[in-house]
Amino acid sequence: MSKTQLFDLDGKIAFVSGASRGIGEAIAKLLAQQGAHVIVSSRKVDGCQHVADAIIADGGKATAVACHIGEMEQITQVFAGIREQFGRLDILVNNAATNPQFCNVLDTDLGAFQKTVDVNIRGYFFMSVEAGKLMRENGGGSIINVASINGVSPGIFQGIYSVTKAAVINMTKVFAKECAQFGIRCNALLPGLTDTRFASALVKNDAILKTALQQIPLKRVADPSEMAGAVLYLASDASSYTTGVSLNVDGGFLS
Repeated sequence: MSKTQLFDLDGKIAFVSGASRGIGEAIAKLLAQQGAHVIVSSRKVDGCQHVADAIIADGGKATAVACHIGEMEQITQVFAGIREQFGRLDILVNNAATNPQFCNVLDTDLGAFQKTVDVNIRGYFFMSVEAGKLMRENGGGSIINVASINGVSPGIFQGIYSVTKAAVINMTKVFAKECAQFGIRCNALLPGLTDTRFASALVKNDAILKTALQQIPLKRVADPSEMAGAVLYLASDASSYTTGVSLNVDGGFLS
């Protein structure tokens, strides 16, 4: 009995935003290990180049590209570049996100509100639109939105972030329904508490961490690599009949 080819991404072009560290880095490296040419992206190219170099050193294929998804002009420019260099895109992982404020919802700053909406909603939306247009031209593809358990159960002092992640879950269903006819699938990953710099306000605070672990049946924080396998499933032919789904990878928190 031969090994399955369900997770083989040979010949696929994948774009991962927020890939210079944390969950995005883990996703980029795993997709490359499975054969994809990964476009490693975040706001600053230096961190992306470091990840791309590591992928290439491991025998994979990668390109580093700077893109701030909160800036519409940069989204337009990066997809013009993808079209010119590759002529196609098979996998989009919307992972870049922002959470600039940790406070009671009544103390929400307008600037922080706007920044969070611009990146987490508008950024994901128009990245998906541009990727979807390329995918439609080439017979299909897979869009994966990294949302959050906060989109289902709001995180304390993470009001507007939680609101945007709820929007991402609904956005995923919108693209799934309207793009299925083009062979495009769209699914969401809902990470639980993960040991990243992004989540350091939670992970590094002993009191908050202790409270959080009491609500997680597996009683531990996730490693970023534990999110990547779920994305590989959603990116590959293993999930060919899966679209519009929100996959919880949260140690049982939402169960």
